[in-house]
Amino acid sequence: MLGYTTVGTNNFDKAIKFYDVLLAELGGKRMMEEDNYVGWAVDMAAGGMFSIMKPHDGKAASVGNGTMFAFAATSTDLVDKFYAKAIELGATCEGKPGPRGESGFYAGYFRDLDGNKLNAFFMPGMEG
Repeated sequence: MLGYTTVGTNNFDKAIKFYDVLLAELGGKRMMEEDNYVGWAVDMAAGGMFSIMKPHDGKAASVGNGTMFAFAATSTDLVDKFYAKAIELGATCEGKPGPRGESGFYAGYFRDLDGNKLNAFFMPGMEG
């Protein structure tokens, strides 16, 4: 349903390097690139592009309270790998990977270099 999401960054070059490596874990690659904007996706036709940008108003980027973006993984192992890569790249833990509730939902939560809250998740039935 969503076409793309965007988070602001105060260190554009550092954020690009972080997401180039991290999103490659899910098969993501750069699909759009401007002077103040970079977007990654696995398949643009399927939607779901994630992007970063320098705010247009020239003010500092800030983190939304209660805002979070989730990346779908195809297995719990991929959630673990994605989370570990984020932490290795300098992200901070917001909840180690593991089951949440009784539905089979499995997720790992972290904050990126700018403090944006993200997660990788797997839900049974998402395999194919």
